[in-house]
Amino acid sequence: MLRASAAIERAGFPTVSLVSTGFLKQAEVVARGLGIDDLKIAHYPGTPMVDSREELRTKVERDLLPQIIEGLTSGRTAERKRDAAREPTPRDIVFSGTLEEVNDKFYAEMWTDGMPVFPPTVAHVERFLRYTDRAPEEVIGVCPPDNREATVWNIALTGVMAGCRPEYMPLLVAVVEAITDPEFRVQDAGSTPGWEPLITVSGPIASELDFNSGASVMRVGRRANSTVGRFLRLILRNMAGFRFAPGAGDKGSIAQNFFVALAENEAACTEIGWAPYSVDRGFDAGANVVTVQSVVSVSPPIYTGSDDPAEHARVLAEVIGQSCGYWSPVAMAYAKNNPLIVMGPSIAKVFADHGWSKDRIRQYLHENVWIAADDAERYAYYIGLTGFKLKDQVGKGLLPAEYCASEDPKRRVRVFMRPEWIGIVVAGDSGRNQSKAYCSNHTQGPPVSREVKLPRNWNELRTRH
Repeated sequence: MLRASAAIERAGFPTVSLVSTGFLKQAEVVARGLGIDDLKIAHYPGTPMVDSREELRTKVERDLLPQIIEGLTSGRTAERKRDAAREPTPRDIVFSGTLEEVNDKFYAEMWTDGMPVFPPTVAHVERFLRYTDRAPEEVIGVCPPDNREATVWNIALTGVMAGCRPEYMPLLVAVVEAITDPEFRVQDAGSTPGWEPLITVSGPIASELDFNSGASVMRVGRRANSTVGRFLRLILRNMAGFRFAPGAGDKGSIAQNFFVALAENEAACTEIGWAPYSVDRGFDAGANVVTVQSVVSVSPPIYTGSDDPAEHARVLAEVIGQSCGYWSPVAMAYAKNNPLIVMGPSIAKVFADHGWSKDRIRQYLHENVWIAADDAERYAYYIGLTGFKLKDQVGKGLLPAEYCASEDPKRRVRVFMRPEWIGIVVAGDSGRNQSKAYCSNHTQGPPVSREVKLPRNWNELRTRH
């Protein structure tokens, strides 16, 4: 909303943005990123979704209306640009001290994730730069809302801080290419659901860099998985401006965290005859690919046991329906839903041995995961989509006509609108019968994939290492 207000202001028309108390600091961060010093804001005190009708009316009349009138009748907002003179250049030494002093300084400046970082000296950054053919000053992308440029240099610097090894550098660049694609909408990574970006690594690079794709795949412990996941959180913090301290832009109400990148078990895929996730994403088999997507919630561990694939599919549908159903009205409102299923190799083998492809599993889930229509509209209201109606979504062409097949409020509607939007990755403990589902946050953080571009002398560098 603030971005639209800024555009309208620049066109010469006054605007006022309505912001409740919990979003004031985030609004300031977004306004700074937009280059607006004085974007007009009308402050609603408190949380409107839990106020009574009487409280709501009183606050609108007493608090909002005077601010709206003042904002629309006062002068136009002033624009500003970031003071480049105050920004250090890449090779500037911003602080010197002991390891403890460096970490205390970085923590005080809110440059860390709360844990100790590896000091990003020029020498260590230059070691990372050997693993890419790209120039240090090349801009890979811009990270809103703070709108800082993610250059090859500061990608390497962030990799050092996160504890990555230099040879991870091509993968780190691909991750930043993915999140700075406008489709990913990184500017929404601080929204109240507290979604977290999840990196999936596919291709030979996963084993070359010693990623774990087996038991405890989503647990910290393996350096590659852990530090690459941490790298992305530091990029969001220092490039995009998503910090949760006072005056910062992360509004995740409770939030969650992954500090771990997911690696696909391509050997298991090959063994059972399934194409890897990277091929599902449109790349050639054998390509090194990273995919980043939002995760707003995670299912319980889903244990299934049978040599009948239909039984596994039935339980998957039941548990995924319970896990993703509540959040599905948000997906219906924006006509976008990208759940990701991480399926244990033993479960995938049962499906494959009985001729079930990933497409057949997707189709089954599309046809067998439901929510009652009135529950969808009720949950949407609680989330803040107070005007959401399935009938309106169908009328706009955002949902198929089947979502209004009758007037029965208890009619069942599909949780997953299109089967091809369901991702399936084979990973985890091959000696156990477990899967998990990860629910995405609609148009915020849809899956975006980039191929990992290795330097020309990659084999020489790896041999030397």
